[in-house]
Amino acid sequence: METSYSPHDIEQSWYAQWEADNSFKPSGTGDPYCIVIPPPNVTGSLHMGHAFQHTIMDSLTRYHRMKGDNTLWQPGCDHAGIATQMVVERLLNAEGKTRQDLGREEFVKRIWEWKEESGDTISRQMRRLGDSPDWSREAFTMDDNLSAAVSEVFIRLYKEKLIYRGKRLVNWDPVFHTAVSDLEVINEEEQGHLWHLRYPLVEVIDGLEYLVVATTRPETMLGDQAVAVHPDDERYQHLIGKMIKLPLTDREIPIIADDYVEMDFGTGCVKITPAHDFNDYEMGKRHQLPMLNILTENAEINDNAPAQYQGLDRFDARKQIITDLETLDLMDKIEPHKLMVPRGDRSNAIIEPLLTDQWYVDAKTLAKPAIEAVESGQIKFVPENWNKTYYQWMYNIQDWCISRQLWWGHRIPAWYDDQGNVYVGATEDEVRKENNLGDTVLRQDDDVLDTWFSSALWPMATMGWPDDNPDLDTFLPTSVLVTGFDIIFFWVARMIMMGIKFTDKVPFHEIYITGLIRDDNGQKMSKSKGNVLDPIDIIDGIELETLVSKRTTGMMQPKMAAKIEKQTRKQFPDGIESYGTDALRFTFCAMASTSRDINFDLNRVEGYRNFCNKIWNAARYVLMNTENELSTEGSNSSEVCYSLADRWITSRLQLTIQSFEKHLSEYRFDLCAQTLYEFTWNEYCDWYLELSKPVLYSDAATEAEKLGTRLTLINIMDSILRLLHPFMPFITEEIWQRVKPLTTNTVNTQASLILQAFPEYNEHLIDQNSLDDIQWVKQVIIGIRTIRGEMGISPAKPIPVYFAKGDQQDAQKLQSQQQFLTTLAKLESITWLEDGEKAPVSATALAGNMEVLIPMQGLIDKDAELARLDKGIDKLTNEQKRISGKLSNPGFTDKAPEAVVDKERTKLLEVDSALATLQEKRDQIASI
Repeated sequence: METSYSPHDIEQSWYAQWEADNSFKPSGTGDPYCIVIPPPNVTGSLHMGHAFQHTIMDSLTRYHRMKGDNTLWQPGCDHAGIATQMVVERLLNAEGKTRQDLGREEFVKRIWEWKEESGDTISRQMRRLGDSPDWSREAFTMDDNLSAAVSEVFIRLYKEKLIYRGKRLVNWDPVFHTAVSDLEVINEEEQGHLWHLRYPLVEVIDGLEYLVVATTRPETMLGDQAVAVHPDDERYQHLIGKMIKLPLTDREIPIIADDYVEMDFGTGCVKITPAHDFNDYEMGKRHQLPMLNILTENAEINDNAPAQYQGLDRFDARKQIITDLETLDLMDKIEPHKLMVPRGDRSNAIIEPLLTDQWYVDAKTLAKPAIEAVESGQIKFVPENWNKTYYQWMYNIQDWCISRQLWWGHRIPAWYDDQGNVYVGATEDEVRKENNLGDTVLRQDDDVLDTWFSSALWPMATMGWPDDNPDLDTFLPTSVLVTGFDIIFFWVARMIMMGIKFTDKVPFHEIYITGLIRDDNGQKMSKSKGNVLDPIDIIDGIELETLVSKRTTGMMQPKMAAKIEKQTRKQFPDGIESYGTDALRFTFCAMASTSRDINFDLNRVEGYRNFCNKIWNAARYVLMNTENELSTEGSNSSEVCYSLADRWITSRLQLTIQSFEKHLSEYRFDLCAQTLYEFTWNEYCDWYLELSKPVLYSDAATEAEKLGTRLTLINIMDSILRLLHPFMPFITEEIWQRVKPLTTNTVNTQASLILQAFPEYNEHLIDQNSLDDIQWVKQVIIGIRTIRGEMGISPAKPIPVYFAKGDQQDAQKLQSQQQFLTTLAKLESITWLEDGEKAPVSATALAGNMEVLIPMQGLIDKDAELARLDKGIDKLTNEQKRISGKLSNPGFTDKAPEAVVDKERTKLLEVDSALATLQEKRDQIASI
């Protein structure tokens, strides 16, 4: 083996080999295990959240494949309607063209061309991450078979009257001219104003000439249909039912009463604009108010408004309306006001609630069995608390707007005749035949379906539905869905609704909800914050200048770009070094706790890259001590003698397998990683490899004993590689190829590690005596090493050790384990003190109740050590005086916050303890 591990030398070659060997396909035997990938947008690239979830999914997939299950990880991408259309429109704009110049058919053709040229970014990145899905089944939501499934669902739901067309309020993007889902709207706090407007009463009542209403959007007043007050508000009860003259218009509107109004907010009077506010829309329905739309699709004032405002952009209209109200003395006051502003996540335009004709799904009807599926335990959320979030949304579910005013996507399979009659079917020919329309002129609906509509069919459509595909029986329900909490509503719930409706099955048995990857300060990663990390940059490394350019390119604000450049140069003065895929994957697993937020720290990746190096170096030691010696003849069990250490590490392996599988069954990847790390680094590398040396390098050991240790070295290494493979596929595969010819564990000689059996827990291999004895040895050695460290005694210097106050078992263990102790603790001599015997002045450690004593005489430079201790004592004494003075000062204790005072008290206790320890050591050394 090479002297050091270089991930780039092996990763891509091993991935190509796995693909060539068809290692990712279901085996066709064993219990089915299936995961469907949450399809990433075809326009995008994998961010840290993707890489995190893909690591989890791939780890589960590799584990179950090795367990012998018929394992499928279904890959694919989403057509991402609005995002993809935006990308291609920008390319056209760069050519000086618009999609309207091309026409719909040619524009869609252009998108397909772009997809063929640029749409494989995701799959290339997945390969770099070591993902092992069945690429032969890679799906795209616009593929013919998936499109057929989408059309079939729409038609069936329409025939059952669960899909209908209606005029309702939607989130409208005035740049893209389409309705958008709540998930595509970003609500952020911005500084605005609160305008207090005077609305004159038609008749002066009890001397009252007008009511004052407050609004953050004065332009919408042109569509007002009422002013609402609370029915219990005594100030206005006598006005309920009276009329108001709506300023700047020739309309009169009523004063109505509604419990929604907060009496103590503002004046207690609220203007109601049902066609331009979601809350007002609901109130408008309750009171049967007219729905007057005053905006065009471009968010300009339309013909329903007074002539002087028609054609104005909404914000130009706002300015004009404010001016006109001030002229008429109808502006009561204007106040600065912070408000949540909804913007399109891609256009950045302020989203407008707009009354439009759209297609809707009757979600309430579909939701009932989906709720029951979770309540009955057919579907389980992990962690379980997320089912509360699910129920909260499902119990209050609203009908789902599924139409989008785009050209890219699944076009709605509905046609209209000149009279406006609607006909739904898979094709125009089918519609004509079913409805005997002959030569009637038909026009297909221009809208496409919401991307979430096709995504909701993902599990069943990728398994071949609506065709009679055997995969539907084999892999549906799928085993687990791995996803984020942010799309429980938009995707998870809808898959459950659609899956039960059309297959009479739940789409998955378990839903593992992962946390959100944030930066090391707990901030959400975003380009505007300049804290985005690209997983491929962590794998390959990236130079500083390239990183700066990547983070600042495309930024419109020079000040923001300069700030992010400065921040990046400070955080990564040398760029990001290369860590390799396995270190990144193991980091993700180690961080996969039950927490809602996961703060990503590159120092963790560096630590796990060191773990890779540790495994590599351990493998080199093992191979150097086994490759030339082990053979089929030499490993005959009748000639093998296993040492105490061999039996101990074999026992610890069984307990590690048991612990790992328990944690994995509970989706505690963090505890899985911790279990493997501690066994591999601490027990195998730090202890067992050292315990093997007294056997391998001793003339006193027999050949049978040496063979036992060699076999244990190679077989435990083989098991470690198998255990780690789901988390760290590349380094484990590379090393295993060297281990493969030597291990006596069961091996499929025709396959790579990816298809080998996962280690099985075997309680019969647990030797409790070896566990107890080696634990005793470790305690003694740790005690000796601790004294060496505290007293500044070189680890290489042989030292005498005395043992006292032990029992008969301690004496027996000391006798039987003398070779291990002498070698690993570097001992010059061992002396057992009987009752009444005394050791020279010594430093002491405890191993259970037994004292481990190391005499100080001749092992340390007494004068130098006393000088060092005096220096430490002086420093702590001064610190003790400083804190004591502070705590005895009423000016501090009476005025400082209690938490600050408590912190100082804790510091004093720590200083007192440290000072006592140093003084004790000084007295001990002075007595030598």
